[in-house]
Amino acid sequence: MRLNAPRIEPVDLGRLDADQRAALEPFLASDGGKVGGGRILNIFRTLAQAPKALSAFLGWGNYILSKRNALAPRDRELVILRTGYNCRSGYEWTQHRRIGLDCGLTEGEIERIKTGPDAAGWSDIDRAMLHATDELTADHFVTDATWAALAPLGDKGRMDLVMTVGQYTQVSMMLNSFGIQVEAGWDVDPDLRA
Repeated sequence: MRLNAPRIEPVDLGRLDADQRAALEPFLASDGGKVGGGRILNIFRTLAQAPKALSAFLGWGNYILSKRNALAPRDRELVILRTGYNCRSGYEWTQHRRIGLDCGLTEGEIERIKTGPDAAGWSDIDRAMLHATDELTADHFVTDATWAALAPLGDKGRMDLVMTVGQYTQVSMMLNSFGIQVEAGWDVDPDLRA
């Protein structure tokens, strides 16, 4: 976590204006108005301070997290977690660690993501995806050698990898800069604490 307190407060769900209510409607309409273990997550409550932006953000984010993304869920989470780690986003890491475990990553793999592509135990394609993530978050460009190593993903998979890293770099920037705090009861990895 870069900040120990929010710079932008999450909206009070009891005091939503019409635009905020409309932006949060996908969450309010599901599970009796509860998501994220019984509440609307702080990221969405904070982004609801800019409700039209939140609505647009949700559309793109839904593509990245859907079956329309050519990356398998495990691969997508591998890339998202490395992006969050590279961006030093404690919230992103904490949220997607849970999702990554649900999508087939092991505890050991999640710990190795911190070390990156040079850690022992990665398959060739895992290593290539991690290299691509590192290149994108450091230089905003995938080198020719890494692009070639990503060939098993196909063109759409390579495109979706770049778009996934881009999306979660943006998400990490928002989380870090707005000071969005993890939900009560969540533990932030010690390597990502302020």
